[in-house]
Amino acid sequence: MLTAGREHKDRIWAVEGCNGIGRHVAQRLVADGEAIVDVPAKLSARARVFTTGQGRKTDPVVARSVAVVALRTQGLRQVVIDDTTVALRLLVDRRDQLGRARTEVASRLHHLLLELVPGGAKKDVSAQRAVLCSTPGVPVAATGWRSN
Repeated sequence: MLTAGREHKDRIWAVEGCNGIGRHVAQRLVADGEAIVDVPAKLSARARVFTTGQGRKTDPVVARSVAVVALRTQGLRQVVIDDTTVALRLLVDRRDQLGRARTEVASRLHHLLLELVPGGAKKDVSAQRAVLCSTPGVPVAATGWRSN
């Protein structure tokens, strides 16, 4: 898409719903240094109905209606990089990574306890028990782990 668009020197991208479904495309284009305007879905729907006589959505019809609205409407919102959302996304991604890492560590610990405790170990792994189990010289019986 970018390769085809960059053939035109004076270009502005029109994206429908930059706060909704079109957000990722719009933010990606902005990050690549492109100029984008947000076309409200209501305006493109009106243009689609006036052009085709009905509201059916096909890719070519939607693309044309978004382009018509962008060309003929003054004052459309210019899309800019949303730093707050980018920062929140990084924090959410990091939280997800930490959750996955914790689950992996708990699973590994449980697997080791299954090998150490006769008859298996309970599934509730706590941080305190994990510290006791990883302390050299502490017998497994002292950690409070009992077989199922």
